[in-house]
Amino acid sequence: MPPPLPVTSPSSDAAASPLALLRKLEWRVRHAVENVLSGEYRSAFRGRGMEFDQVVKYEFGDDVRDIDWNVTARLGEPYRKKFVEEREVTVMLVFEDTPSLQFGSGAQSKREALLELAGLVLLLGAVNRDRVGFVHVKPDGYTLREPVRGRGPILHAAASLLGAPAPSLTSGPSALNSQLSAIPWRLLARAAPKHSVLIWLGDFPSRPEPEGWAVVRKRYQPMGFRVDDPWDRTLPEGESFAAYDPLAGRLVTLENSTAERTAHARWREERDNAWRNLFPDTLTRLVVGTDEDRLDALVRFFRARQSR
Repeated sequence: MPPPLPVTSPSSDAAASPLALLRKLEWRVRHAVENVLSGEYRSAFRGRGMEFDQVVKYEFGDDVRDIDWNVTARLGEPYRKKFVEEREVTVMLVFEDTPSLQFGSGAQSKREALLELAGLVLLLGAVNRDRVGFVHVKPDGYTLREPVRGRGPILHAAASLLGAPAPSLTSGPSALNSQLSAIPWRLLARAAPKHSVLIWLGDFPSRPEPEGWAVVRKRYQPMGFRVDDPWDRTLPEGESFAAYDPLAGRLVTLENSTAERTAHARWREERDNAWRNLFPDTLTRLVVGTDEDRLDALVRFFRARQSR
């Protein structure tokens, strides 16, 4: 069971002026793309070209998945298929907005940090001239923004996401339990073309794998982005304290007992196991702390993917 969550208020910047916040983030994104990321973003997201070009001799270091075994058997030496690299990337975000994201033991809630991370990814797509869209999923439904291209349309789409109100804290456990089925996975098949980059952002509690997830993983390039509060990782030391638990809808008192710490450790282990089951490859999942710089984390993530 997750730790009780203190009530936090939405970020004044994100709530009052999402466009102003995005323009501030855009400056950092452009600087990162031009001076730090270089080609890492494109290399990390482009995947393998899908359009067949020709057959060429296999050389050391080429992807063995591209070997054309018929030609290899006929000619007696290895040949591989060469593909035309896709010039355009479609990036589709799934922002799973649950009340549990309104947890913040410090100056910023997990929701605020995750929205900033989503905004950075949307801006990266705009700077790199990609098509970018998102699905904003809440306990009471979802909002779909189909992929668009261009700074202006992407900026306004991102502003609508950052400015969206948070789910009510009175949604209750039943709404949270139905959250998984509320994600319109079948709709994504029509909104985003095959081989698009699919980035799922959320709190990722321990729960069953969504129906059809195996198909989603084959159709797209799925990645998972999660933001953790320091209390998610370890409970604070010290005396007992009161906190609001949005899942229970009441104030509770934590006494820092051995039983509470044991339950927290078990919750964390179950959550991380479910997280790894959804995204087995370490280079398809990113966890950032609310006390960490989100853009720096993205740079490290892209560089790790590009280096492989």
